[in-house]
Amino acid sequence: MKAMIFAAGLGTRLKPLTDHTPKALVPVNGRPMLEHVILKLKAAGCTEAVVNVHHFGQQIIDFLHANQNFGITIHISDERNELLDTGGGIKKASSFFSGTAPFLVHNVDILSDVDLKALYDFHLQSGNDATLLVSPRETSRYLLFDTNIRLCGWLNKLTGQTKPAGFIYRHDIYNEYAFSGIHVVSPSLFRYMDNQWEGKFPIMDFYLQTCKEARIGGYLVTGLQLIDIGKPDTLAQAAAFLKRMS
Repeated sequence: MKAMIFAAGLGTRLKPLTDHTPKALVPVNGRPMLEHVILKLKAAGCTEAVVNVHHFGQQIIDFLHANQNFGITIHISDERNELLDTGGGIKKASSFFSGTAPFLVHNVDILSDVDLKALYDFHLQSGNDATLLVSPRETSRYLLFDTNIRLCGWLNKLTGQTKPAGFIYRHDIYNEYAFSGIHVVSPSLFRYMDNQWEGKFPIMDFYLQTCKEARIGGYLVTGLQLIDIGKPDTLAQAAAFLKRMS
């Protein structure tokens, strides 16, 4: 299994912890969050990963080198000249994912109890170009899926805004699920990233704009336990989460 870890973010929500440290190296329960994600991927069967870097990128490179890449092959996708967001980051790293084998994409600041191998295996059998880990947890922004758990749109419940342009939401047709920041992508998805998708762009905007053509599906996990390490006050919650999972 191959994977990509998004570790290039500025970590602005974690200030002042990220004033001199990249978000990926902020410790949770005594270990950098990047280490937690790498070890979870490795336990699921990942043998090769791409880590993108931008903010204090050399610190991440040095950390991986000092730890012998935790026993797997790790490539660096260097975004220090330009932060490309999630979609641009995946496209820049596309050369690492030649062939047909899917790769798992994981935000560095997400901790969960999901079985990553089960997610990956589901994707292999699904025929999807991308499979998004989703759950029915409460949030203000939802991905909308049809009865076949195929992505159709997006809804902000607070503002009523929908995506893509022209999409009409009907509660009796669509199921509302929250995205986890974890997904599996097949290289077949890259054929939809034409010249319209250059430079910096979010992967979710790409998914929503192309879901009528590309097959973007969901992997639904009811009862998913997940924490987004978004702010300093969530670090204690994340540490307690890891202790419960151990």
